[in-house]
Amino acid sequence: MERRRRLALLAEARLTPLDAKTAVGLLRYRPESVVAVIDSTRAGLTAQACVGTGDAIPVVASLDAAAACGADTLVIGVAPQGGGLPDAWRPVVIDALTRGWDVIAGLHQFLADDPELASLAGARGAQLVDVRRPPGDRLIATRRAASVEALVTLTVGSDCNVGKMTAALELERVLRERGRRTAFVATGQTGILIADRGVPVDAVPSDFVAGLVEREVVAAAAGVEVVLVEGQGALHHPAYSGVTLGLLHGSCPRALVLCHHAGRTTIRGPGGRTTDSDPPIPPLAALVKAYEQAAAWVSPARTIGVALNTLGLDDEAARHAVAAAAADTGLPTCDPVRFGAGPLADALQAMLETRRTHATSS
Repeated sequence: MERRRRLALLAEARLTPLDAKTAVGLLRYRPESVVAVIDSTRAGLTAQACVGTGDAIPVVASLDAAAACGADTLVIGVAPQGGGLPDAWRPVVIDALTRGWDVIAGLHQFLADDPELASLAGARGAQLVDVRRPPGDRLIATRRAASVEALVTLTVGSDCNVGKMTAALELERVLRERGRRTAFVATGQTGILIADRGVPVDAVPSDFVAGLVEREVVAAAAGVEVVLVEGQGALHHPAYSGVTLGLLHGSCPRALVLCHHAGRTTIRGPGGRTTDSDPPIPPLAALVKAYEQAAAWVSPARTIGVALNTLGLDDEAARHAVAAAAADTGLPTCDPVRFGAGPLADALQAMLETRRTHATSS
């Protein structure tokens, strides 16, 4: 995303808020770069009608239709289970490269390592950009992030896919509107596409996750008041707790924002599947305590609020869910997309003022 591009987002048959996370993230936070979304099952609709963001950006049936909208780059807009390119999408990627388009993907399968695709890209002067390719560095964390002056804030979750990136970005938006100097540290493929930098922590060997995150946080903290770190996974998730701990201990946050999807009661398996054997999500108050205990093993942190994802609820039900979560935890709670991140921003600003007062008095 280092140059101005006109993006077509490929989300064939998966253009929903939960399935097409990369597409939805770009539609919400970089809409000026997107000219079309490709999903033949919803062609003729707008992005707004399909996923609640993106305004009048059209959903089209084919690459030809996206080209007619002015697209010059194809982005794989979903992260399929297993991280590979679906067989049905390969002809679309080949078509894009044949046109000389760059192709950007956040898959675990690196398209630039595919001999056929790499050869075609080279012949047509196109680029294959693998956002999830990890850096080659092998860094070990040393708690350096605990010493930065900026208020490091990490979004943590009750489960995967509950809105951790969105909460961080919405909070950053409000803080910037209030004149606060902030930085966002992206840790997943969608966040990296939005921010133009970051580290794809789920593609990094586990020993080095904390070290690479530490480096990003220390770099981001220079000259800002608040560093907002995009969370990944969930502490209680049987598959993804490792990456959560790496982020928690690498970033050494002072503040945590707990993210939860209202109404979700069990941890979802890979691909969002639900089964009778899925482990239950602990009560929010118990999650607050668990995250603070885990953080304190390396560097103490305090939960300053709850970001509730109320997708699927009407406004009345959403307000009730927000009030219930606030009562359960005793913390400021909001849906940062539907109602704004103001309460979370207020809590962070109060924490900033408290730190400033203590620094002055000492």
